[in-house]
Formats: sequence, structure tokens, C-alpha cells
Amino acid sequence: MRIIGIDPGLRHTGWGIVEFKNNKLIYIGDGTISPSTSISDGKRLFFIKSQLSEIISKYIPNKSAIEQIFVGFGAGSSLKLGMARGVSMSVLAESGLDITEIPPKLVKKTITGYGSASKQQITSMIEKLLSVLPKNEDSADALAIAISAHHIGDDYTASNLQQTNNSLDIAIAKALLKEKKKIIRFF
Repeated sequence: MRIIGIDPGLRHTGWGIVEFKNNKLIYIGDGTISPSTSISDGKRLFFIKSQLSEIISKYIPNKSAIEQIFVGFGAGSSLKLGMARGVSMSVLAESGLDITEIPPKLVKKTITGYGSASKQQITSMIEKLLSVLPKNEDSADALAIAISAHHIGDDYTASNLQQTNNSLDIAIAKALLKEKKKIIRFF
């Protein structure tokens, strides 16, 4: 199963692709779509659409996941995020991909075990899980979204999430344990 994760944004839309094969997590690719800020919003959205379509054509994922909207500091920024999210979802749907929508806190909890993890903690865990340094924070978030989509499955609830026990759970637990040991030794 090859999954593309999308961290939408009008300035930077992160993407990350992972594959799950024989209970192994394999890094495929990651990056960021960053349209020029000097062009109109409409042209920026078209740029995101075009670039995301090319990425999907190149990597041919079987499934997709996107972060649900997080309402931030202002209505304007939330609206722009919503536009980028809508264009991304449209491209994913046009490509025939099933779309899993995941709340940001659930992505953080799935990857780090902590629902309020920082971007640095997400990047660190992605590096440990995939043995690769993501290109930037946006693509690290997108990789985390893709991994979370597989981990939680298509129809998730809080109760069945806690009952899940697969190799990814074990890998995450081991990575967290190693990290805790490093912190303890440091002090």
C-alpha cells in the first residue's frame, strides 16, 4: 500500500509518500509545493493543483490522507488554508484516491505518542521511523499524516485506535523508548 500524505497550505503544501510492504515502512519521497507569493491566490491554487497532479502521476499512490483544518489565529488565514485544502482534496479525488482526513492532534499522537508535539518532535520521529531526514517541516508533517493514515486505518475511532497492535505501534514505542533513554543519559 502506497500512501500520500498532504499538509495543505497556500504558501507551502507539504507532501510525503510512504509504502507499507510486508509490514515494513518504506520511505518513497517528500517535498513541498511553494507557489510564488507575488501571484494571485487563484494562480497559487492552480500551481498547487498542477504540481500535486504531477506528484501523483509520478509516484502512483493507492491511498491518500490530508490533515483536517486547524482553525488558527484569524479567519483570513483559516480561509486560505481551506482553499489550499480544497484544491488538494479535489486533485486527490480526481486521481481516484480514497481520502482519509485526520485531525492534527491525532497525527501528533500517532507519531510521537503526544497530541501536542512540536514540529521538531514530529521531524525527529519521522527521521527515526524512516531513517531519512525530511526536506522540511511541512514535508515531515505530510509523511506523518501518511503514516498515521495507515496506522489508524480507514474507519477509526478513539476506542479502536487504542486497541491497535501492529508492527508500526511497536516501532513507534521502541523509538520513543530510545529517545527517553537518551534524554535520561543527557541529564
